Amino acid sequence: MWPAIIIGILAVSFILIFVGMYNGLVKKRVQVQNAWAQIDVQLKRRYDLIPNLVETVKGFMKHEQETLEKVIQARSQALQAKTVGDKAKAEAAVAGALSGIFGLSEAYPELTSNKNMLELQEELRSTENKISFARQYYNDVVTNYNTQIEVFPSSVIASMFTFQPEELFEIDDPVQREAVKVKF
Repeated sequence: MWPAIIIGILAVSFILIFVGMYNGLVKKRVQVQNAWAQIDVQLKRRYDLIPNLVETVKGFMKHEQETLEKVIQARSQALQAKTVGDKAKAEAAVAGALSGIFGLSEAYPELTSNKNMLELQEELRSTENKISFARQYYNDVVTNYNTQIEVFPSSVIASMFTFQPEELFEIDDPVQREAVKVKF
């Protein structure tokens, strides 16, 4: 009788541990998805600001059409990016294009005193900070999740239920690692 009770208790304990680990992995995967959604929201906010920036700058930088077109093209590519890696590459292009506009703006003193430009500058600065924090949070959550699916014993459950590692949001180009400098 006692051996059967002990075996029953061990079986129930094993099942509870198994269910707990599985649920923990599911929770971490959902956190990764949520963290990505937060990045996506901030990037969308940045993409929404770009047309306003281009329109504001257009009147002042009549001779800099190529720079404005690069920004519009980079935004378009970023909106079409689907994977984390593609999004990171697209974001590098957007940051580079925006840097081009802000670099040229120094040659247009009347632009630096424009009310719309000052408001856009503040919005972009705020958005860049939010993107930076969202990226950091996403990478922290992904690292936590990826570690969990690789450590024993949860790695056994992860492989049984095909939990796949997630990709970090990394920028490869060292120049693009720098934040967009929004100064006028």
